[in-house]
Amino acid sequence: MAEERRAGGSRYLYEPFEYAPAHQVEANERVLEARWNGLEYRLGQIELMLERLERRVWLTIFGVTAAVLSETATGLFLP
Repeated sequence: MAEERRAGGSRYLYEPFEYAPAHQVEANERVLEARWNGLEYRLGQIELMLERLERRVWLTIFGVTAAVLSETATGLFLP
């Protein structure tokens, strides 16, 4: 039987290709590396947001403490 040639399209759609498990492992490693880099980036962003939140909480605590102390001092010294 003669080999049929199909018209149009890519030759890679019809010709056999070489498949090796090593190629699949390499592809999986590249995918995992890209996912890991994305995860590290997102974790870095979360850490940055947590640091900002912590700074805001401490500023709020110091502000409330200063207000309470000033009210206490005003009450003690001005009868």
